[in-house]
Amino acid sequence: MSVAFTKEESAETASETLLPDRPISPEPNLVTEAGLKALHAQLDAARKAYDAASAIEDVNDRRREAASPLRDLRYFTQRVRTAELIPAPVQTDAVAFGSTVTFSRDDGRTQTYRIVGEDEADPKAGSISYVSPLARALMGKAPGDVANLGDREIEIIAIS
Repeated sequence: MSVAFTKEESAETASETLLPDRPISPEPNLVTEAGLKALHAQLDAARKAYDAASAIEDVNDRRREAASPLRDLRYFTQRVRTAELIPAPVQTDAVAFGSTVTFSRDDGRTQTYRIVGEDEADPKAGSISYVSPLARALMGKAPGDVANLGDREIEIIAIS
């Protein structure tokens, strides 16, 4: 049956199916090998969720259930298409994309983060985006160097 001959439950149903696109960063889409694999997995998951939603018989339920997976499908398709795989750094004499950096803050805390792509970043899990202020302050620095982060200083202890 044509969609033209189906009745919408309400204007709300139609508006629920028109989700805005997820914002895409203007920065280059640099990714680690793990980050690229994760993007592919998220794209696959979005495809499966969209396919499952497309099989729903009721048009209103189908539109509602397909909206989010369709948005994710558009986003992850674009992110996989624009991904620039950056090989893991082979040297540990300076902080680079993919490096794991241990540093001390001027308040005495010691922290360790891996510098990764935007979609892969998860500070709670120990990874930060290469475009974050912290990563930008650390890039190019060597062990023993001090970087300024706003009005605070951080000293690089180790790079791996």
